[in-house]
Formats: sequence, structure tokens, C-alpha cells
Amino acid sequence: MPQSTFELFDIDSLLSDEERAMRDTVRSFVEAKVSPHLAQWYEEAAIPARDLARELGGLGVLGMHLEGYGCAGTSATAYGLACLELEAADSGLRSLVSVQGSLAMYAIWQWGSEEHRERWLPAMAAGEAIGCFGLTEPDFGSNPAGMRTRAVADGDGWVLNGTKMWITNGSVADVAVVWAQTEEGIRGFVVPTDTAGFSAPEITRKMSLRASVTSELVLEDVRLPADAAFPEVRGLKGPLSCLNEARFGIVFGALGAARTCLDTAIAYAGEREIFDRSLASYQLTQAKLADMSLELGKGMLLALHLARKKDAGTLSSEQVSLGKLNNVREAIDIARECRTILGAAGITLEYPVMRHANNLESVLTYEGTSEVHQLVIGRALTGEAAFR
Repeated sequence: MPQSTFELFDIDSLLSDEERAMRDTVRSFVEAKVSPHLAQWYEEAAIPARDLARELGGLGVLGMHLEGYGCAGTSATAYGLACLELEAADSGLRSLVSVQGSLAMYAIWQWGSEEHRERWLPAMAAGEAIGCFGLTEPDFGSNPAGMRTRAVADGDGWVLNGTKMWITNGSVADVAVVWAQTEEGIRGFVVPTDTAGFSAPEITRKMSLRASVTSELVLEDVRLPADAAFPEVRGLKGPLSCLNEARFGIVFGALGAARTCLDTAIAYAGEREIFDRSLASYQLTQAKLADMSLELGKGMLLALHLARKKDAGTLSSEQVSLGKLNNVREAIDIARECRTILGAAGITLEYPVMRHANNLESVLTYEGTSEVHQLVIGRALTGEAAFR
């Protein structure tokens, strides 16, 4: 009998019963509620984000790895497996969950005041409130320290001015975590999106992550109370800690996209006849499938190793960079190679392969480009920072 990649590597033997149950629950939800609609959402560049957020909240995956405030408090491994199943459907779906849980919710959970946590986290965990995370700017992505968004103390509050770019969930968010320069360094602010002077125009004409809301954030004399600021964290420690959480989810998520592409290519090759034989029976096809399965399985073993370290509290940021760099790079290569097996059929939305390949172009860039992660790893190996 043919085996899938994860069966070939016997991945299930490395998971607990609880982890397998979480994975299977998310997979069933995705297959029933999301996958049938993805081609249409992608083609129309529209997604019912609020309805999905409520359903995902009911499923318990929003902020699932956080403790308290209505969050499920699962292991990092279970969260990673959920990300894999979400991105097996579409990177945009996993992005919605990652930005909600690992960026906006994690920032409030880790760095916010108790009032921030009680006000926002239960509603966000339930999907009744959506969050976004404003760090990247039009001219400052890999170098967030140069951000121009500024918060100025004014009387008993703050006034924020600036622009953020490429913000997932921005146009549908109820709350934005915004990072800004202050006289004390970079600080984070909890900004309700109905605050005067705040706007979030949606970014359109995308060729990637079309089943996802991507926006600009514009802050024009946005006046906030003094307690809108995160009370203690200063500098890049705050936002970078959040990015590390999101990158961890990507280590697993990208593998989900690759798995779907590979499963699709294997099924297609078995059914497609060329010169009176199945495409799957040719040596060149089998060589492609074998190489892709090897890289996918190795990526999964790496992801699980990093997840166990995260659960043990021993995972370093450099190790997350190893996972993000390898797994996204291999995933996009797998998606592209699978497209060759499908031939012309691979460019249509009848199959998910080109959609995943296009989405992975964004995943390759966000939460740290491949080049940045190479430099993070290079710094760990040499002790020399080569970012400048």
C-alpha cells in the first residue's frame, strides 16, 4: 500500500494521544468548514474573517498556547500541530490565527497590564474580538529599530502618529498592538481601532495571501490614555519576543502547505496517464516524490524537536531561526516541484498547489526574511553580527 510522508517517517509514534487528538480536531474542522471555500475566497480576495474568528475561537485555537483568560493552555507542540493543519488549508488561515494568538494576544498576555489582559484576552480567545500587530513600516521591515511611528507624552496621555504596513487582520481588527518610538525607547501601546485618528485601509491587488486581510495602519494624532502603554517593556525586546512566538508557528505551518502540495501531486500522478502508463510509474516522477518526501519528513522532525525544546523552556531564538529558514525554504521548493508534476493543471485553482506556492512567497518574507535568519544563524556560529 502507498504510504504518506508522515507515515513513512512514523511521525504519529512521536506524538501523544492528546497531541494527535488536537491535530485531528483541527484537521476535521478545516476539511469541513474551510477547504471547500478556499478557491473562491482566494479568487475573490475576500475572506469572512469575523465568522472564521468566532468559529476558531469556539475550536479553542486562538491563543491556545497561553494560560488563563479563556485561553486553552495547550503545549507548544499541540499549537504547532494546529498551525500545520491550518496552513495545510491556506497560509492566510494560519496567519489569522498566528497574528491573533502569537502576536496580538501574546503581546498583551506577556507585556500588558492586568487591565489590558482582562479587557481583551477573553474576547480575543473566543474570537469575539480580533487583534492585529503594528510593527512593520513602509521603510522599516527587517530593521524595526528605525521605525518612524512616534508616541509623545501629552498631559495625562499619549499622542501617536505614524504608519504601519503589511498588517494582517488590520482592517477587521478591534484592537491593535502598536509599537512606537518614545523618549524612553520603543514602547508598545494597546490601541482600540475605534479611537479617533486611527484608520486601516485594506491593501488590495495582492498575488499572495489573497484569502487573508492585509492592511495599512494610519495613526493621525491618535490620543490614548496613559495606561494604554505596556507598563514595563522597553526597546525591541517586546516586539521581537512576539515575533519569535509567531515564527515558531510558521515552522510547523509551512510544512502543512507542503504536505498538501505533495499529497495532491502523488494523487494526481497516480491518476494521470502518459504514454499508456500512470505518471507515478515513471522514474523521474518517483525521484521527485522521494526527494520532496525526504525534505518534508526532515522538516517535521526538526519542528517536533524545536517544539519539545519550547515545551521544556530551552528553545533559543537562533533555533527558531533554524526552523523558519529551513522549513519555509523547503516548503516553497516542494510547492514549486509539485506544480511541475501537475503540469498545466497545476496553475489553476482546481488544485491547491499554485495557491500554496504563491502564499509561501509571503511566508518566506514575513516574520523575518530568509536573509535575516541566515544572519541570525551566522551570528550564532561566528559571534559576529553582520546585519550592517
